[in-house]
Amino acid sequence: MVASIGVIGYMSVEGFRFVEALYMTVITITTAGFTEVRPLSDHGRIFTICMLVLSWISLAWAITRIIQYIITGEINKYFKNRKLMMAINQLNNHVIICGFGRNGQQAAQTLRYHKKPYVVIEKNEDLLHRIKPDHHELLCITGDATDDELLRKAGIERAHSLICSLPTDADNVFIVLSARSLNSKLRIISRASDSATAPKLKKAGADHVIMPDRIGGTHMATLVSKPDVIEFIDFLSGEEGESIHMESVDYQQLPPEIRDTALRDIMAWKKTGVNCIGVRDKDGKFLINPPDSTRIVLGMKVFVLGTKEQIEHMKGNINN
Repeated sequence: MVASIGVIGYMSVEGFRFVEALYMTVITITTAGFTEVRPLSDHGRIFTICMLVLSWISLAWAITRIIQYIITGEINKYFKNRKLMMAINQLNNHVIICGFGRNGQQAAQTLRYHKKPYVVIEKNEDLLHRIKPDHHELLCITGDATDDELLRKAGIERAHSLICSLPTDADNVFIVLSARSLNSKLRIISRASDSATAPKLKKAGADHVIMPDRIGGTHMATLVSKPDVIEFIDFLSGEEGESIHMESVDYQQLPPEIRDTALRDIMAWKKTGVNCIGVRDKDGKFLINPPDSTRIVLGMKVFVLGTKEQIEHMKGNINN
């Protein structure tokens, strides 16, 4: 900016050629003190004085801004954000959690236990500062999750699933609509506070709609009617039962030699000790504790239960 003013000024005031005007501007701004192109008129001297003052003001402003950036931590913030975006860009088949309240934090805890990578979008900076000590390696983008650009920054095109856990149903509907338009294959799970919102979320593109209040009430009532059963399920799904896992095995994941065979043959394949607790047929219907003569065909899934080591062994048998 200062250089442009100098070049134009010398060409107008002194009638210098462009190269001469550029030369005079450079030696004036840098205070180099080399020989002038030719003697200056009074107007030229006054313009040179103005150029010197302007260049020093510009230099002082630049130094002030640099110091301000250092003092306010802008540079540190820039590099932190750059490191965060590099880490997110390396993720693939990850989960995006929109909203990091109680439900979002619980979802993150479960994903972390199962070693599923995830990215959080949360606009409440105070909340993030409070929970930061307990989530040292949290990949979090600060902002409004209803913004399509933030969803793209979170890698929605590469994501496997998205969890909407915002407290406002309208925001969840908006996010589901945006997410489904950005990634048609995305698996979307959304929270809903009002039962009337559930069908709207389904129409917007949510694969599953969870109502925490209804689930909580049902859970408490069942603890009264069937306490032992619920305690056992809590043991399987909670931290105390961390060695117990459930896994689904798709027909396509099975080795070719045991496809289209009876369940007894599949469960006996390089036996690992896992137990079949149910199957889902190609129409989406579940059969609990199916007979071992059940034939597993294209479109079906087998659900197995076992320890973490047994499940990993089973996966190895399937993938090899």
